[in-house]
Amino acid sequence: MTDNRDNTDELEMFREEVRKLAEKEFAPIAQKIDQDDEMPDHVIPLLSDFGLMQIQVPEAYGGPGGNLTMTCIAKEEVARKSFSVSHLVGASDFAMVLPLRHFGTEDQRQKYLPRIAQGGICSAVAMTEPHTGSDVSGIKTTARRDGDEWVIKGQKTYITKGDKAEFIMVYARTSEGKGGNGISTFVVERGAPGLTIGKSPKKMGLRGIKSVDLFFDELRVPADALVGEEGKGFKNAMTCLNYNRPTVAASALGVAQGALDMALAYAKERNQFGRPIGEFQAVAFMLADMQIQIEAARALLYKVTDMADRGDTARLAEMASIVKTFAADTAMKVTTDAVQVFGGAGYLVETGVERLMRDAKVTQIYEGTGQIQRLVISRAMMAR
Repeated sequence: MTDNRDNTDELEMFREEVRKLAEKEFAPIAQKIDQDDEMPDHVIPLLSDFGLMQIQVPEAYGGPGGNLTMTCIAKEEVARKSFSVSHLVGASDFAMVLPLRHFGTEDQRQKYLPRIAQGGICSAVAMTEPHTGSDVSGIKTTARRDGDEWVIKGQKTYITKGDKAEFIMVYARTSEGKGGNGISTFVVERGAPGLTIGKSPKKMGLRGIKSVDLFFDELRVPADALVGEEGKGFKNAMTCLNYNRPTVAASALGVAQGALDMALAYAKERNQFGRPIGEFQAVAFMLADMQIQIEAARALLYKVTDMADRGDTARLAEMASIVKTFAADTAMKVTTDAVQVFGGAGYLVETGVERLMRDAKVTQIYEGTGQIQRLVISRAMMAR
């Protein structure tokens, strides 16, 4: 547990370093990543060299020992220039680092975390299925015990980074329980016999980051691939989501800030009726509203990450859903308004601002839709 109030200067220095990296390395390639739907080969090694892919691996296992606040700072600043690249920051946190830290055995931590700490490794969470999205408790993929092994059978869909993942955290049903009961989690390594990686569909945004189908055909893993207690996988997933949803908010915040940066610059440069359009109240008030929403989202985000880093988890599930929802809605509103500020130019691909609007939309969908977040929030309110 850390108190970020004691590290304000260090966090600001870290933010500035990441900002410079993103400006130099990712801003020039963001549009090409979107157009080609491919991530350049040099991006992962570059992020690894800066310790950004493995940011939350504890120092005891060779990692930087960063916390949630640092992860969100990095994601925000990278997303400001490239939303897609920001999804490689902390690329194993949700899939591996958080589950192992919270629920894994020491042997499992020793086996996997030092490898992740070396950098260059992506991991994936295999939770969503063709007929099961927000309802995680309804998954059909099964894992049955066979001696010293577990045998996994089923299909997962929309698995982000599944094409590059060295490790996949698979959620499978190990017994017939009601709701989330009977779901367990297993580590599957890349290249395991019985694992087939499907193609990635063409997406509206978040291009360059593949979301693939994964097929498990009687795939066998050793007994010690089980992470946490058997049948507790759903509960464990919800705990990890509480720490990961703020990182989605960070990427949403970053893309919103990037859109405002572009809109403000354009409003200063574009002249109509003899003066910059930013001097007209109609445009000026749009820019002001964008700034208000972004500042509010940023303040809320780092309040939540500070809670998590200090171990204050009493309301973490509710607050994580609040910030995820607010930041995602802010990103969608701000990026849409940014396109409007650009007018006709905003509708052109080469301008670049429409890419941010397309990217922003997914933040309202993945890691739990806005509707699911509101359900979590309202239930927490009613329970008080």
